[in-house]
Amino acid sequence: MTKPAKISLRRWVFDRLDPSADAGGLSIANKVLTAAILISVILAILETEPAISESSPVLFALTEIGFTSLFLVEYVVRIWIAPEDPRYAHPLFGRLRWMVTPTAIIDLVALAPALVLFGAGPVYVLRLFRLARIMRIAKLGRMSAAITVLADAITARRFELLVSLAVAVMALVLSSTAMYLVEGTIQPEAFGSIPRAMWWSIITLTTIGYGDAVPVTALGRMVAGVTAICGIGLIAAPTGVLAAAMSDAVKRRRGKKVEGVDA
Repeated sequence: MTKPAKISLRRWVFDRLDPSADAGGLSIANKVLTAAILISVILAILETEPAISESSPVLFALTEIGFTSLFLVEYVVRIWIAPEDPRYAHPLFGRLRWMVTPTAIIDLVALAPALVLFGAGPVYVLRLFRLARIMRIAKLGRMSAAITVLADAITARRFELLVSLAVAVMALVLSSTAMYLVEGTIQPEAFGSIPRAMWWSIITLTTIGYGDAVPVTALGRMVAGVTAICGIGLIAAPTGVLAAAMSDAVKRRRGKKVEGVDA
């Protein structure tokens, strides 16, 4: 009998940290990291409430040190195992290429709160770094197959989505300009300039109808009606494109899994 090939330590760690390397689902290590991300985000949200943060400042500080240390170790380990991915096979340049990928940059941003430990800088800078902890929720993207499917769907239909965005921008500019011409002299606070009117146009096109700025003339209401109707179409168009793209992406992913099982 031939002995099975030995797996290096780096490969063993890679298989447990990279979700794409394990077809059976998330490994225990990634489940622990997912739980740590969720808990750290919840604590960051709770800490913005003074009544909660001031009651246990030491607890919040210690948990933040712990989570930051954990994510720092994870970041360093991911740099170490990066060459196990064929895309970053070179020992040096492969790791550098990995460090500028979106997921690696998100990992680095998640470490930003560590700078607060030095306690330097203006209050608003410290608050900004503390709130950066909430960005850790973006780290869940590499753990979730749904996020991967969504990214594939957006990439596959990027042209159609860009066309929808361009049409939406045109509708925004045209409706804002029309309302500026019709209501600008009557309601200068709300429609006295095209940038001011854009707030109303955004709220109307997205069918939110905030209500802080409304037309008072008959012509202005006609413009508002046309804008609202256009808004329904502008929302429906990219929604349909994205739904079809999601369906195609899910089918492709299932097809790959079936091929892997058959192989």
